[in-house]
Amino acid sequence: MKPVFITGTGTDVGKTLIAAIVTEALQADYWKPVQAGYEDGTDSLSVSKLLSNTKSVIHPELYKLKMPASPHISAAAEQKEIKVKKIITHLPKTKNRLVIEGAGGLLVPLNKKELGIDLIKKLGARVIIVSKNELGSINHSLLTAAVLKKEKIDVAGWIFTEEYLNYEKEIGEWSGFPVIASVKHLPVISKETIRAEAARIGAFLKKIL
Repeated sequence: MKPVFITGTGTDVGKTLIAAIVTEALQADYWKPVQAGYEDGTDSLSVSKLLSNTKSVIHPELYKLKMPASPHISAAAEQKEIKVKKIITHLPKTKNRLVIEGAGGLLVPLNKKELGIDLIKKLGARVIIVSKNELGSINHSLLTAAVLKKEKIDVAGWIFTEEYLNYEKEIGEWSGFPVIASVKHLPVISKETIRAEAARIGAFLKKIL
């Protein structure tokens, strides 16, 4: 069973929110192998607080770095080096589905030679792309799609966050990747709203994964 990898078209597009919804919908395990910046709490902690089911396990980060920056910079600041091979060999042992949240976007450097997409390729994961509806999202989204196509990555589809005009259908058509769901602005992010969104998209998510 392939892991599900949550990537985004950039930073702050809602990856952790979507990771929580997908994890809840699949009652999967969750893992964020590289956390860069945790002054306001880790993404793992955020997800753990938003899940309602009792089946999901939150696996601890392999690299937990203090500086909120590109992972290779955060690691260097602590005299560390992130290694894709180490992440692969420390993949959590679970019989459950595993949802993995990436750091930043596809081309974020993990070290001097390896990028986020190199980790995806070596994991053999199915990718869900998170795109935030905002000015500029078409360009960011289609660039992300172009890289995934070039590298022949297995893409499940798009999940969109927030609301801005009507880009979603066009991005889906131009990219050739299906639109899985749209998560409009949530005034309150809580266990209840995550559970409701998971219930809303869960059936289709399970079908395509």
